Amino acid sequence: MATTTTAVYAVDGMSCGHCVDSVTEEVTEVPGVTDVAVDLEGKKVTVTSEGTVDDAAVRAAIDEAGYEVRD
Repeated sequence: MATTTTAVYAVDGMSCGHCVDSVTEEVTEVPGVTDVAVDLEGKKVTVTSEGTVDDAAVRAAIDEAGYEVRD
């Protein structure tokens, strides 16, 4: 049984429901991702996955949605 892991990303530029939908749609496509929770007020995206979160793939997906991950 795979271990479930969670990673939290600080993301700039999100402000509405469309932002939530865009980020959720892109990040959900990353292999292994099982859940995406977007916190507009906190400007955070929490990603849950089976096994280790593919950090580069999640960052690329957020970028593809039009937003920037803060380091």
